Amino acid sequence: MPRPASWRLSPTAYPHTQAVQTRFQDLDVLGHLNNVAFAALFETARTKFNQQAQLWGLAGLRRRAVVAQMEINYVAEGQYPADVEIATGIGEIGGRSWQILAAMFQDGKPLATCDVVIVMDKDEDGGGLSDAFKAELAKWLVTNPLPPAGEGQP
Repeated sequence: MPRPASWRLSPTAYPHTQAVQTRFQDLDVLGHLNNVAFAALFETARTKFNQQAQLWGLAGLRRRAVVAQMEINYVAEGQYPADVEIATGIGEIGGRSWQILAAMFQDGKPLATCDVVIVMDKDEDGGGLSDAFKAELAKWLVTNPLPPAGEGQP
């Protein structure tokens, strides 16, 4: 699996940042944050992001959204007891689904990225995401803050 694009490892690419406390139980036998802990830390930040973005209220109370896919790319080892900062934003927006992209940092160093696909069930009319919901998601899009490769080079 290739390393994440360099812009994904920049906290400025994401519109939301959340500090998440690590726990002693997150350690593996080598004294590093284990892979299950990474998933749980990303989940905590994702739920905080959803709350701040107020996404669930816009989706309608009779609808459900579920995680359909999650991919974590590990870049470096994490340590306890230092907190992690998790930067989060929206990636692609589809007809019934959207991506939540995140990157984890500790002491300014990137540790991992996480890409999650969320799928919304159909509404009473069988439709997908409303235009209002898509517009709200679009307010939280990630951005590539780095110039394309070769640009600005002599």
